[in-house]
Amino acid sequence: MSKLLKALWLKKSYPGSRPNRFSKVKEMPLQSSKIFFETTLTQDRITQTIESAEWSDHSFDPIIDHWAAERGERVVITDRLGSMSWSELASQVDEVSRGLLELGARPGTVVQIQLPNWREFLIAVSAVERIGGVVNPVAPIFRSNEVLTMSRLAKPSIVLTANNFRGFELGAMHTGLRERCPWVKEVITTGDRPTPDAMTWEDLLEQGRFSSYDRAAVDLMRPGTNDVCEVMFTSGTTGQPKGVMHTQNTLNAAVDSFANTICVDLVAPTGNSEDRGFTFHMASTLAHQTGYLYGIRAPLTLGGHVVLQDVWDPIQFVELIESHSIQISMGATPFLADVLALEDLEERKLDSWKRFVCAGAAVPRPVLEEADSRLSCVVLPGWGMTECGLLTVGRPDDPLEVRLADGRPLEGNSVRVIDELGEPLLGTEGDLQCQGSLLFIGYVQGRELTESSWDGPWFDTGDRAVMNDDGSIRITGRSKDIIIRGGENIPVKEVEDLLLRHPRVAGAAIVGKPDERLGEIGCVFIVPSGEAPSLEDLLRFLEDEGITRQFWPEDMVVVEEFPMTPSGKVQKYKLRETFG
Repeated sequence: MSKLLKALWLKKSYPGSRPNRFSKVKEMPLQSSKIFFETTLTQDRITQTIESAEWSDHSFDPIIDHWAAERGERVVITDRLGSMSWSELASQVDEVSRGLLELGARPGTVVQIQLPNWREFLIAVSAVERIGGVVNPVAPIFRSNEVLTMSRLAKPSIVLTANNFRGFELGAMHTGLRERCPWVKEVITTGDRPTPDAMTWEDLLEQGRFSSYDRAAVDLMRPGTNDVCEVMFTSGTTGQPKGVMHTQNTLNAAVDSFANTICVDLVAPTGNSEDRGFTFHMASTLAHQTGYLYGIRAPLTLGGHVVLQDVWDPIQFVELIESHSIQISMGATPFLADVLALEDLEERKLDSWKRFVCAGAAVPRPVLEEADSRLSCVVLPGWGMTECGLLTVGRPDDPLEVRLADGRPLEGNSVRVIDELGEPLLGTEGDLQCQGSLLFIGYVQGRELTESSWDGPWFDTGDRAVMNDDGSIRITGRSKDIIIRGGENIPVKEVEDLLLRHPRVAGAAIVGKPDERLGEIGCVFIVPSGEAPSLEDLLRFLEDEGITRQFWPEDMVVVEEFPMTPSGKVQKYKLRETFG
């Protein structure tokens, strides 16, 4: 180990550095991602995907300096505070990366980010990756129950969150969780009304600004392209979240595939056909893979401009298209339906809007037909998962009949549908499997869980689908015990288990109920213990238990008993038949 690198590991403070405004710089143990995370990434996979050019083998963070040098004062981010230039972004990424080093962050350190769609999210991701840290994005809708579960699995040393968002004190929640999360060394907050006992974003920037670490020291921390750089949680079939691990290579492959497929034939605002600095929009949370890949990494990688909405509002979205010439957006079907419901749509100047990738729920034929007739953009239905990002999608030149499916695999990836014996199916519903360059490298829970999700080289998605003659798929359902409400996965078992603690609930089973706008909502079937509780009783109980509001059931049916299998499992498909 070089003397400089050794000094970085052991450093407390260098003479002449600005005094820390807090009690002391926290010294965290060195965490190497190769030791801390158990992955299934093999040298064979690395060699094969790099030699085939499916993995670019480059890091994300140097792109910031590249575009800052080339594009300087051009706008890169627009959010609730206004616009930020490439130069401003590069400056703050530099300050935050050095500020994190002052706090003791090192390669492999997990930084949990629970923020709305604010500029600080993009800055933090870039800074964490620059020093070899691991980003653990958490959606701002999650509350203490879910956050605690994720924290116990990811073990973040640093948490970055909002003081307040939509009336909820996220900062206070995280400081309140510290007693149960002793691995969290620092909570950093941003936004209005600072949180007591938390460091502020401005303090972090100041620590970086006056840090004794120079850029050469920071660059020593840069990770390898096959080290874990993201741990993102997704709902599993048991209701317990799975910590999905990705690397620079898997995430960059997702962005490259997206750009080469979705952005084909688009012309950037500069008018230069060689320029891929397109204008993106993102209202889906940046803490989901959709937002993380296509609201952070894609626009920054391509040297583009991303317009962020922290709260979805279709009227504001249309205004943003007009004022910023948005070209590409992505979200769930309800977003599209909300735009089409606007009365003055034909009077708005939306010509710049060319692509809307619609994933997370099926796009009904009437919605797709109306979009084709009323919008300037091409709606491209697609399918993906946290484990692989967007893996199948329609093509911009596909006719409507082809786009009624959920797309074909992106280059370097493949899908198949199999029967219960593992034989491939065509035109018949079966289990969907996938493989390719976009696939993750393991679950943070360990190799056993990871390997249980694979069938040889094929990943079991847990979804049901039909394979069409043209290679496209149509998602027909899920073998997973989850509900997708407007693109948001609801961990059914977690909510059911909590409801069973209610003194007037003997049995609880939640199933998806069709909903015109959201695709489906949760309906809870209750076997009461004594007098049946009301839906309002159950919702108050879930609120007291700290369950995320979006996970609450929105309808209730009281039954005397559940239909059961011989092995004692609830036959939920029979409960769904209640809805016709």
